[in-house]
Amino acid sequence: MIPISETVEKIKPSATLSLSAKAIKMKAEGKDVVSLAAGEPDFPTPENIKDAAFDAIRADKTKYTTAAGILPLREAIKDKLKRDNGLDYSEDEIVVTVGAKQALFNALMVTVNPGDEVMILAPCWVSYIAQVKFARAVPVIFPLQEERDYQPNVDDLEKLITSRTRCIVLNTPNNPTGVVYAKDTLEGIAEFAVKHNLFVISDEVYEKIIYPPARHISFPFLGEGVKERTILVNGLSKAYSMTGWRIGYAAGPKEVIDAMIKIQGHSTSNATSISQYAAIEALRGPQDSVEEMRREFQKRRDYVVKRLNAIGFSVKRPLGAFYIFLNVKHLFGKRYDGKEIKDSTDLCELMLERALVAAVPGSAFGREGYIRLSYAASNEMLKKAMDRIECFVKNIR
Repeated sequence: MIPISETVEKIKPSATLSLSAKAIKMKAEGKDVVSLAAGEPDFPTPENIKDAAFDAIRADKTKYTTAAGILPLREAIKDKLKRDNGLDYSEDEIVVTVGAKQALFNALMVTVNPGDEVMILAPCWVSYIAQVKFARAVPVIFPLQEERDYQPNVDDLEKLITSRTRCIVLNTPNNPTGVVYAKDTLEGIAEFAVKHNLFVISDEVYEKIIYPPARHISFPFLGEGVKERTILVNGLSKAYSMTGWRIGYAAGPKEVIDAMIKIQGHSTSNATSISQYAAIEALRGPQDSVEEMRREFQKRRDYVVKRLNAIGFSVKRPLGAFYIFLNVKHLFGKRYDGKEIKDSTDLCELMLERALVAAVPGSAFGREGYIRLSYAASNEMLKKAMDRIECFVKNIR
């Protein structure tokens, strides 16, 4: 048997992808599974974006591009960052990646050395911790509290600083909680990062999916001293329902972006050429579909929150993304059909097997006692899922 590297052996598979794969397998077996596990909009990619892809194919724009991405797309990203976020970047300070996930991976690889510490605010997206470990760095988890609406107390961050602290990872709007960090919170983190000379990797992939009264503030907008130490990560998967197109990007100091391009040149090379041309249309074309999807997500959020509260849970309306991070601690120690529910994994497995509803255990996001439900599903599917969850919970003793 060929030995696997110790680094990879220590890393667990993505829980969201594993649960989604299991749900897909059950569907293929003929079971009527409703999946609320994947973070994927159910809307089709807008027609103008698809048309741009067909045009690119017909024009034979199907060859390799530079590892950094085609210049017209980097120009479109530059203009987007100026228009939407008030940020000034040059094309040389932008790299196009194979989804935002690769941008995050490359950013960590170029900013940390083995043994360095990376601060991660938790609950957090499942891959942050794994990616830090891939870079042979040490994830340092800062636990956020539901009672504080998951807003970090910056004074408490000081307790985690060591001589090895190199970087902090931010995600707002947040996956899995749907929380949008307040301006004063971001300003406190900015002051903290400057004080301790930290890199900040700011994952803003959900910036377009935000609900009043919240508003998105891009982290590097908080000042030049902040911008020069921030790697801004974003992508087109969520806002434009382009998950399978795999287009992300990063913006930051030129020397950092050059290093990320170097990694990309030896790994994936360029993002798919056809997707890059479609992405230009997404950023430069009509934005009506983005707002239509956002409004629909808001309606779905309100419906799911109302139903869950009626079932007996206690849920506040999240202000961003399309997730509910549901506190299920009161169900632990109880039984469903004779089987004890010890933790969130037990609950999710039982709910999938018996209620045919897929969700993700909170342990995958660094927080036991919760499960994540995605409301990026049709109204019909959400109603079916809520009906099944209601019936499932009633049978827990």
